[in-house]
Amino acid sequence: MENKKHIIGYNAYIIVWLSLLALTAITVSVAGIHLGDYTLLIAMFIAAIKSALVINIFMHIKFDEPIFKVFLALSGLTLLIIFVLTFFDFIYR
Repeated sequence: MENKKHIIGYNAYIIVWLSLLALTAITVSVAGIHLGDYTLLIAMFIAAIKSALVINIFMHIKFDEPIFKVFLALSGLTLLIIFVLTFFDFIYR
């Protein structure tokens, strides 16, 4: 197995960190605005963007082997199934 190195400069980490701070500020701002049913949808969308940044850059999944990406996708799918089942239980209660 070939040992591939990837180097991410400090500039990329700082840009991602500032992006995460900005997205957190946007999330807090959106939480204070009454958008009806869309508030949760927007908050989840922003959280998905933030988690994608953390997973790809800070956890280095972007540079890992494909098997790790498959397991990450399977765990995300499992979490999505749990959320859907929970929401169905909540709706039909």
